[in-house]
Amino acid sequence: MNVNGMKVVVLGLGESGRAAAELLVEKGADVVIRDSAMNERVARLSEKLGEMGVRVEIQETNFTSCRFDLGVLSPGIDPKRSLVSELRGLSIPIIGELELASRFCECPIVAITGTNGKSTTTELVAAILKAGGKATVACGNIGQAFSDAVKSSCDLDVVTVEVSSFQLEAIEEFHPRIAVYLNFTPDHLDRYSTMEEYKAAKARIFMNQTESDFAVISTLCDDPSIRAKKITLNAYGEPADYTFENGFLKAFGKEVLEQSKTNLAGPHNAENQLAALAVGDIYQVPREKTIEALCAYHALPHRCEAVRELHDVSYINDSKGTNIDALEKALLAQTRPVVLIAGGKDKGVDFSGLKSLLAKKADHAVLIGEMQTTLSRVWGQTLPCHPAVDLEDAVQQAQRLAKPGSVVLLSPGCSSYDMFKNFEERGSLFRQMVNELV
Repeated sequence: MNVNGMKVVVLGLGESGRAAAELLVEKGADVVIRDSAMNERVARLSEKLGEMGVRVEIQETNFTSCRFDLGVLSPGIDPKRSLVSELRGLSIPIIGELELASRFCECPIVAITGTNGKSTTTELVAAILKAGGKATVACGNIGQAFSDAVKSSCDLDVVTVEVSSFQLEAIEEFHPRIAVYLNFTPDHLDRYSTMEEYKAAKARIFMNQTESDFAVISTLCDDPSIRAKKITLNAYGEPADYTFENGFLKAFGKEVLEQSKTNLAGPHNAENQLAALAVGDIYQVPREKTIEALCAYHALPHRCEAVRELHDVSYINDSKGTNIDALEKALLAQTRPVVLIAGGKDKGVDFSGLKSLLAKKADHAVLIGEMQTTLSRVWGQTLPCHPAVDLEDAVQQAQRLAKPGSVVLLSPGCSSYDMFKNFEERGSLFRQMVNELV
């Protein structure tokens, strides 16, 4: 892709927008970034990008006086916003940051999507490939932006990219050699009008694959229209190429590794491990190297992370549990009575399906954020629900409610944006507050 001399507008000054702007400048483009809100972070980035010649504008619309050759959409910007629709009305082509970066990528791509488990699987895949002697980086919707990673892609054998449905919405030619689709559960219904719309966005990961590519896909998400060579996985008792049975990860019916020898537990983590195992096999990583990498891997922070044991009460940080399925998996993993801290931004999802599981697993729910009232109404007849002013109040209430031998579990089931910058900030604050308890 030649952008030298082109006038490009990047919509959204998040991490992806910042990286896209820097990549475009490096390739000779004249870049403007548009966002709708000024804050301390945007002001800091504006100053840094200004030194590179990028102009940052804080306004929602009014593109009519500008002449742009291309628009680049950050994943956090909803395509339905006026910021985007006005550009489309001016017949200016718009692509996503994922699409932009892929056009400058000089090595094959392994792309990983799914409602849950993307980050863990991306890290596992990168660890296995590195153990097999492949030069790779884990990037995308995890840590380093894809537009940053592609700058060194000529030195890589493969790039391992976590991709979200938001990123896949704006692809055209994005073409992974291996596309991994882990699972699909209700989420993001504040962005998508129906579950079918959300599912269609996820399935775009396979859109440009050919018969020479690979699709590693859960049998629960199977799509008969996939053209790539299909490799199936299932961690819940159904037949597949890669399965989890009697505590063992299996490949084509043969035991590979007992999960208890790794640092992860549960079928939901087995799903991630099986996908990574399949990618390693496609790249012909020696099996002993794959096993070594699987056993050495430790879960990322904020994913059922054990924080502290105090007065025979365990405190667990699952701030990454931002949807119903993740909350369900976190509850299923507990063997002791739970005091649940849940709530956050309303994403338009129905939580009533968790009532029977909560009745079995939880003694109390302490509720925070926008969803506080809704969750109390939905769950109130199933277990005692306690509203909290903020996370600090929630932690203190949970400590008082928790009996010896129980678990205080932060697994919000909702995104964090009503109260926090992101789930990491929410989880880090929870960890800090728990460690300050006396």
